[in-house]
Amino acid sequence: MRLSRYFLPILRETPKEAEIVSHRLMLRAGMMRQEAAGIYAFLPLGLRVLDKICRIVREEQNRSGAIELLMPTIQSADLWRESGRYEAYGKEMLRIKDRHERDMLYGPTNEEMITEIFRAYVRSYKDLPLNLYHIQWKFRDEVRPRFGLMRGREFLMKDAYSFDVDQEGSRHSYNKMFVAYLRTFARLGLKSIPMRAESGPIGGDMSHEFIILADTGESEVFCHRDYLDFAVPGEDVSFDDGAGLQSIVDKWTSLYAATSEKHDAAAYATVPADKQVSARGIEVGHIFYFGTKYSEPMKALVAGPDGSEKPVHMGSYGIGPSRLVAAIIEASHDEAGIKWPEAVAPFRVIILNLKQGDAATDAASEQLYRALTAAGIDVLYHDGDERPGAKFATADLIGIPWQILVGPKGLASGQVELKKRADGTRTMLTPAEAVARFAQ
Repeated sequence: MRLSRYFLPILRETPKEAEIVSHRLMLRAGMMRQEAAGIYAFLPLGLRVLDKICRIVREEQNRSGAIELLMPTIQSADLWRESGRYEAYGKEMLRIKDRHERDMLYGPTNEEMITEIFRAYVRSYKDLPLNLYHIQWKFRDEVRPRFGLMRGREFLMKDAYSFDVDQEGSRHSYNKMFVAYLRTFARLGLKSIPMRAESGPIGGDMSHEFIILADTGESEVFCHRDYLDFAVPGEDVSFDDGAGLQSIVDKWTSLYAATSEKHDAAAYATVPADKQVSARGIEVGHIFYFGTKYSEPMKALVAGPDGSEKPVHMGSYGIGPSRLVAAIIEASHDEAGIKWPEAVAPFRVIILNLKQGDAATDAASEQLYRALTAAGIDVLYHDGDERPGAKFATADLIGIPWQILVGPKGLASGQVELKKRADGTRTMLTPAEAVARFAQ
């Protein structure tokens, strides 16, 4: 993509309403625009990042055996009355009426709707286990939306829902999602730590929040330092191996890890002093078993081997892709701008023509752009008539992982300069060597 033909409305000044790093940088980098309180339009650069996050989330959900569908944003209030949540949910739910005066709502979550879909088609234990997920926009009317995408009113959510005959089966489904989440966040360039979360009236140990450490995190967390060095399960992990998955979960829950709400000072004190980590954290995912909370009142029943019908056991598993855009920035940035992990970067490489209009730099930049594009590399060519300093600032702000600097001095010796955004390291290469490095 040529920058001269792209839509990238970069801001020179930081908007006053932006209170945290991710909000400031997303607005300045032309990734999004606020349309109302807590409601944002994703501009082209931001949408590219969001799409790449969704692709990774989708791949890991599919790998674990979950099956994708798509539920609507607008739901009937009747479903929520069945579960007993319509009146109890509170003002965060946006309630509306259609032209026939029927009560409707803009979905804040989908437990009721997925339960209704399940009960319409599944009758026997032979059709279980089952995990259905979708990636859809949701709306919660936060009393005070703030911090950009970190606490917006409209947000994109991946929510999965598992269905099992009993709690034992639900534990296996839960463990699948636990491991899938570890893999998902690692692929996004994040080190996530599962921390025990509130289980509500059900109790038990099947509720975890996945937290990433960031100086600008929203809450205080406490954990054992060894979690930062744990190896994430590889692509060869078997999601059908119940014992193997349980051993992974056991390892990742064997040490102390708690948010401020679940913090036990006495238990934390038993952690060796050199292993104690007290830091700020951002929640990037939540998995939760809720048993028959919805299937019982909504009569989502399955017949067991003996023919008797019982409410199905369910769990829910959430990841917010739109929130993850902001969380990744919070975890990976510097004073100059964003530092995208390669897996989610809007472009992998940016070419900076340092003397636009010069025959040699124009020709070399064009050749690089065409070669990288032909090799299937996501490349942005900064072909604008700006001074080098301005181009450097733009490249650092939008956080493209690799910058190829094409200038007269380097070309005089047949070379271009390759800069790694993450650490600023620079290497001189021939243009052919630069293309070969990314085409491998």
